[in-house]
Amino acid sequence: MSSRWSERADGEALAASLRDQWCALRERLQHKQLLGGAQPTLTLRIPGSAAMWHGSTQADEPVLLDGATPPSGQGLPPAAAVLARRADVCAVLHGGGVFGQLLASLQPAGSAMPLLFDEQVRHLGRMPVTRGNDWAAGLGQGGNVLLLEGQALVLGMTAQRLALNAELFEKCAKAYVLAWATGGRIRPLPWIVRYVANGRLMKDEARARARVAAGLLPEESRGY
Repeated sequence: MSSRWSERADGEALAASLRDQWCALRERLQHKQLLGGAQPTLTLRIPGSAAMWHGSTQADEPVLLDGATPPSGQGLPPAAAVLARRADVCAVLHGGGVFGQLLASLQPAGSAMPLLFDEQVRHLGRMPVTRGNDWAAGLGQGGNVLLLEGQALVLGMTAQRLALNAELFEKCAKAYVLAWATGGRIRPLPWIVRYVANGRLMKDEARARARVAAGLLPEESRGY
C-alpha cells in the first residue's frame, strides 16, 4: 500500500511541476515573440500516463487532457497525434514566430526548409513536406519541426528543449526566407555533416524514448 501511495504522490507532484513548466514556457515564448498564428497552443506530456497539459497560450492555465479521450464536443488537438506517434517528444508548440509562418507562403506549396546549419540538423532534424491530412506521417523521420495549417509545429523532448528548438527554428527560418526572397544563394550542408549531426539527434531521441517508457521525463541534451 505504501508503495502505491508513494507512486501516486510522485505522479501528482510530476503533473503539478509540468503545469508550472507550461506556464513558464508560455511566458518565455511570449517574450521571444514566438507565439504567433491564429490560436497558438502548447502541450506537455505527463510521462507514465496518457495525460497531457494542453491549452491556448492566451489562457491563464492549461487543461488536463487524456490523450485517448477527446474533450466533450471537440477533437483531440494535433499535439495528441504527435505524442501518440513520437514517444521521445514531451513538448509541442503549434504556432511560432513571423518567419516560421512565412515559410508556408514560399513556392512550391508545402516547401520544406533545407538543412542549412549544423545546429539546425543537430536539434531540428529533417523537415518533412506536409500536404493534406497525412501530415503526421512525416513525424516518422524523427524531425522536430513541420508546417501544419500555415503554422509551425515544433517538438521538443522537454519544455526547455522545445523553447530552444522554437528559437532555433525562427532564426533558421529568418535566414532562409530572406535569402529566398532576395534571390540569395542557398547551399545545403555537406552530406557528411548532415549525417553526423542527425545521427546524434537520433541517439538523443532513442534515450528519450527509453526514459518516457519508464515513466520519466527525458534528460536535457547537453552540448552539441
